Amino acid sequence: MMLQVLACGAVVFPGLFFAFRKILPRVFKHWSDADVVLVSERLVSSIHAVMATTAGVVVVMSCRANVIDGRHWLATHFVIWFGVPYMTYDLLAMYLSHYHRFRVSGHEEYKRHSLGTVNAFVRREFLLVLHHIALLTILLPVTLFFRKDQGDFFIGCLFLTELSTPFVSLGKILIQLGLQDGWLHKYNGGMVLLTFFTCRIALFPYMYWAYGRHYGIPLYAVPFHLSLAANLGNFCILAPQVYWFVLLCRKGYRLYQRSRRPPAPPVKDQ
Repeated sequence: MMLQVLACGAVVFPGLFFAFRKILPRVFKHWSDADVVLVSERLVSSIHAVMATTAGVVVVMSCRANVIDGRHWLATHFVIWFGVPYMTYDLLAMYLSHYHRFRVSGHEEYKRHSLGTVNAFVRREFLLVLHHIALLTILLPVTLFFRKDQGDFFIGCLFLTELSTPFVSLGKILIQLGLQDGWLHKYNGGMVLLTFFTCRIALFPYMYWAYGRHYGIPLYAVPFHLSLAANLGNFCILAPQVYWFVLLCRKGYRLYQRSRRPPAPPVKDQ
């Protein structure tokens, strides 16, 4: 029990964040507080994403023979020990990243923490904040109380949505390092789009298909076989993913167009 407490995400994730904030300034001495907090947040996000994806693969592989009644202890315990602490921690880390970014930019109201800075963060990152709160208030109760010991397979599938996070984080870190024009950033951008679409969008039709296969009903009939609450819950998780994917595609297209432009001719001396 003591080892579980020590390994709990409430200790692990803030501890990693604090450690990165101490180590990074010693390596990158020219970085501002905003740079250090941003990269620290992204590194911790990547670590959590690897943990969640690994747990998801284990649960899905263990329960794929019976997607309704198959059980694996990670489906519940990972949410309790790591999922909920991480989502709570990440809200604070995102706020700190927002705060230091505007403080470094010279905004007067960001000289100290206040309700105003918190309110500005919530307004600016409303969709992300809503996403985190929805997972805490919807996924947690469903996982712990309302599943009736069924559906571990689908909880494992939801863990897999984190697969794209390390690539998203790596993209931001490469930009921070000034490597946004290199081949690695371009390759990583392709992986962002591929993993985001596969594990955050296409995953939902796959879960409906797996449910339909279990009960012997066609895919189009699955929504009518599920409760309204289940369909609404899936829609609330899927909708922001589609929105973010569209933004990623637009950003990728702009970068592609910029890379095709011919370099500006050198200015001749008069």
